[in-house]
Amino acid sequence: MQARQQLAASRRWVIKIGSALLTDNGRGVNRAAIFNWVEQIAALRERGMEVILVSSGAVAAGMDRLGWRRRPESIHQLQAAAAVGQSHLVQVYEQAFGQFDCRTAQILLDHDDLSNRTRYLNARSTLRTLLSLGALPIVNENDTVVTDEIRFGDNDTLAALVANLVEADALLILTDADGLFTQDPRDNPAAELIGEASAADSKLLAMAGGSRSGLGRGGMTTKVRAAQLAARSGACTVIAGGAADNVIDRVSAGEPLGTLLLPEADPLTARKRWLAGQLQVRGALTLDEGAEAALCTAGKSLLAVGVTALEGRFHRGELVSCRNSAGEEIARGLANYDSSETTKILGQPTEKFVELLGYRDDDELIHRDNLILL
Repeated sequence: MQARQQLAASRRWVIKIGSALLTDNGRGVNRAAIFNWVEQIAALRERGMEVILVSSGAVAAGMDRLGWRRRPESIHQLQAAAAVGQSHLVQVYEQAFGQFDCRTAQILLDHDDLSNRTRYLNARSTLRTLLSLGALPIVNENDTVVTDEIRFGDNDTLAALVANLVEADALLILTDADGLFTQDPRDNPAAELIGEASAADSKLLAMAGGSRSGLGRGGMTTKVRAAQLAARSGACTVIAGGAADNVIDRVSAGEPLGTLLLPEADPLTARKRWLAGQLQVRGALTLDEGAEAALCTAGKSLLAVGVTALEGRFHRGELVSCRNSAGEEIARGLANYDSSETTKILGQPTEKFVELLGYRDDDELIHRDNLILL
């Protein structure tokens, strides 16, 4: 119960809605259901919570609009269906959220956008900016151009990667099943719902393999794997039935609905492990005493004005080492500017970035959220 109470106190959510729910099991866009979920999401925002919506359903919606009754096997036909369906879905969302004076923003991503470090930071900056402006990002996989991913429709994984991207507190996956069961309840009426477990529990994938989630291409297995991905940055995951009455309201209030999968480490520790384990140091920055104190004592971001020297060559988004004036490594972090750009702004205030570079993408050389103290 304590974990559910902590979930209720979280402030940044990624909510993923599956294709079967959005399209009424393939019969066309379910406007009534969408308006119901939108009303609940608007209520979360009224409480001061930040929400990113990951929406499946583009291909299924396009098939309905094109009058296709069977899912085609041709990649080009699937991409065409996605293009037709995506515009329709966005129109429905815009109309629904407009009733609550909520601005929406469409974001189309593929997995490469979140594995390439430069594109990762670009996507992260865009999403964070949208949230700061009070807009609600609606994310979908860019099905009109991807090839391999479209065969799986694995927006569960995309939702988890988005949760990592924005350091979300919670990932809510709405599906056509009530949660993760010990076995498929349609085959075994004695199957039990798993109310709470560690996302790292090795037994979960075996259970998920026998607990299908209906029309969703990924099935329950991808939802468990998504929870494991989200746990890397400290987010908890809830898998719940999207057709349940007021499901979003109830989960966000801490009601024991669906399956709650918990990370083993707190968000800060999890993120440190992720940064340390995934990236190699590409360069080094030498900091003056003021910058060292800002990082180590005040917990602030690293500004260019506090950097006195640079070693190595690195691209935006790559990991760099931060050293004090004695040459001791005190931190590591993801650089917001590449080495050639950093050379031009060393020791300079943020206000001079436009004059020196011709633009200013970020105020910080390394944001504190992407900084690890050693």
